[in-house]
Amino acid sequence: MPKPTPAHPDTTPYWSDSASISNFPAVERDERVDVIVVGGGLTGLTAAYLLTAAGKTVAVIERQRCAQIDTGHTTAHLTMVTDLRLPDLVKRFGRDHAQAAWDAGLAAISRIDFTIQENSISCGFEWVDGYLHTPLAEGDEPTASFEEHAALATDLGFDAAFVQDVPFAGGPGIRFERQARFHPRKYLAGVVHAIRAAGGRIYEHSEADEFSTDPLGVKVNGHTLTCDDIFIATHNPLVGVRGVASATVFQTKLALYTTYVVAGRVAHGTVPDALFWDTADPYHYLRLEPRHDHDLVIFGGEDHKTGQVPSPNECYQRLEETLTARLPDIEISHRWSGQVIETPDGLPYVGQMADHQYAATGFAGNGMTFGTVGAMIASDAILGQANPWTELFDPGRAAIRRGAWQYLKENADYPYYLIRDRFAGAEGRSLRSVKRGQGLVLERDGEKVAASRDDSGAVTLRSAICTHMGCTVAWNEAERTWDCPCHGSRFKPNGDVISGPAEAPLPEVK
Repeated sequence: MPKPTPAHPDTTPYWSDSASISNFPAVERDERVDVIVVGGGLTGLTAAYLLTAAGKTVAVIERQRCAQIDTGHTTAHLTMVTDLRLPDLVKRFGRDHAQAAWDAGLAAISRIDFTIQENSISCGFEWVDGYLHTPLAEGDEPTASFEEHAALATDLGFDAAFVQDVPFAGGPGIRFERQARFHPRKYLAGVVHAIRAAGGRIYEHSEADEFSTDPLGVKVNGHTLTCDDIFIATHNPLVGVRGVASATVFQTKLALYTTYVVAGRVAHGTVPDALFWDTADPYHYLRLEPRHDHDLVIFGGEDHKTGQVPSPNECYQRLEETLTARLPDIEISHRWSGQVIETPDGLPYVGQMADHQYAATGFAGNGMTFGTVGAMIASDAILGQANPWTELFDPGRAAIRRGAWQYLKENADYPYYLIRDRFAGAEGRSLRSVKRGQGLVLERDGEKVAASRDDSGAVTLRSAICTHMGCTVAWNEAERTWDCPCHGSRFKPNGDVISGPAEAPLPEVK
């Protein structure tokens, strides 16, 4: 039997119970830096990390403690899968925009992975599968809708497959490969260490009291910090140096929702180590946090507009009932709530809000990924560098207004696209999917394989990894060659080099 929840249980998130982050001083004097970051959650700290790594002097100011408020109340799903389902995203924005939004999430996961590797951060990061499935407590969704959704995702270059029986949840659904999970506070503990090591300054108990334009700066604890650029990385953006009227109009576009989480202990192996989201409205979401002697199941949902339910305890109760119906032996140990911000069209707002002032908000259920993307966009803007998602997520949605948008062509040189195919995009898994006169990149035993079939039906297999700098080649159907999208090397179907910069052929594959 599940352990009953106390009448007035603690609502401290599991993350705060299981990891700590260094304390930082409050602002105590006037200072000058290149960039002021307002907000010490994942978005702000990621931006500070990227900017300090690029040589900028940065001051992060946090009104309470770093990674304690919104980031501290997440469930830390790392996924490209947006709250707005992919078919709806395509209908609303078109294929290029939909792919761009999912690519942004995938790029965020890869950025987090790189940050972990660059700084040897121990935070339980693991690549896991993600599953979209029918609700645990309701009837099945038509199989065809899952099949069409999976086919669309695959067509756009993402690793997705229809499954007839989703593990643990049961019923039909979609498996999305190479999603991830991590411990957000352990991750950010490593990030703040890297920021400090690079000369960045982090201040807690330091609220932004007043903004000024001449010089650009922020009044904090009675002292003045001045800078060249400001990035507002608070959950609901502050007015900053914008006019109050325009900032107020912008804030009316944001809808704040409360979401609830319960967590409990189960024996190892009771639930697969994966991410799960169902198709209910509002949807439920579940993941594991492995521990040395048990697994912690983290289950959330019951979203509603903040302040619009009479009894939040009933929301927790419904979550517990749904979870314990599926896991009767679970021992509930934690419950907490968080807040998500939604925009009218389902995509976040990230970009310049005034001269030299940037903000990021509206991440909905993708706070960890879109927050990371927001930091990437803002830091690229401050550094004067191009970013593929600047126009898509701009509060004015300039890219959407101007219609046709050659997303991939315009952004092919962005570093993410030099490695994209390492994170997603295998075109198939079976040689049966390779037709005569065609080539496909297949996933076989964890490796990407360039598989081609000639007009007689004979199959040739070579490594799909370009021998120049490790990018994944793509099939040129007009020339029947393997071409590298990164630096232009070309290969024959048998792997021989047609033109460089590659000098060695694509290796044979058994």
